[in-house]
Amino acid sequence: MDEQPAPSHEHSQEHSQGSAGESGQEPGRRLDRRAELSEFLRTRRARLKPEDVGLPDFGRHRRVPGLRREELAQLAGVSVAYYTRLEQGNGRNVSAEVLDAIARALRLTGAEHAHLTHLAKPKQHKKKVSARPQQVRVAMRQLIDTFDSVPAYVVGRRSDILVWNRMSAAVFGDWSQLPAPERNWARMVFLLPEYRELFVEWEQKASDMVSFLRMDAGCHPDDPRLSALVGELSVKSEEFRRLWAAHDVKEKSHGVKRLHHPLVGELTLAFETFKLVDDEELSMVTYHAEPGSASAEALRLLASWGTDAVRAGSSAPRN
Repeated sequence: MDEQPAPSHEHSQEHSQGSAGESGQEPGRRLDRRAELSEFLRTRRARLKPEDVGLPDFGRHRRVPGLRREELAQLAGVSVAYYTRLEQGNGRNVSAEVLDAIARALRLTGAEHAHLTHLAKPKQHKKKVSARPQQVRVAMRQLIDTFDSVPAYVVGRRSDILVWNRMSAAVFGDWSQLPAPERNWARMVFLLPEYRELFVEWEQKASDMVSFLRMDAGCHPDDPRLSALVGELSVKSEEFRRLWAAHDVKEKSHGVKRLHHPLVGELTLAFETFKLVDDEELSMVTYHAEPGSASAEALRLLASWGTDAVRAGSSAPRN
């Protein structure tokens, strides 16, 4: 067995020497919160039909998709002029009660409601973006190293991957081979062909990543690194542009991913996401297989191969 240090220790130290998410290009301009608020409300209104909310549909005269502003204002119990100002991006004096009413009228999910509040009332949610890279405590790095058969990693703002264990490298690829600024889920999913092949439901993974970035953008529109990432992906990926324009947001703390691994074939893994109490912008993500399943046996094989699996998985051709 090759005697090299555990990946998460080495990679954590290397990562802490450079800022996560820095792309080497000029920082992007800040995201326009007013435009974000306007487009979010328009896209949410456009997806509702009158019959969805119990209104009569006089369809032949409708010139817009979804509900009219007048109809949405009626449902929310506000004046048309008031709602129009809000949809034009002016949320300066809007109350939490009005936002709640609009969220109910638009049938927003919990994540969408939170996103709307972040966009409309920035003073209550605005956090100063630190120039320092996010840090993961040594004890957390040591903890994920103890997961001998469980892929685990810590992800931060902008979907930056901060630390990971040997099993993550065996399953997802050896991230130590990437420059620290490129260890980012959104960049890998949209720009690296091997990840399009790794995820069986790549479209769902791509949608999840854009939704994550949208939530982040709602909380941190002044983050130049996030703006640069969005700009880069918009230029390089047509799929990203399409998904970004949809303004969809959602939070996904658990679920199932199906992978096509170059060494062990099909893997069906359940994932769990745990926000860290001392820094809610950091999350630990773990993957496990159903006991006794073929995927559990495949993980056991990858664990037994150790660093050999990491090297072979990184160099194996993906058909």
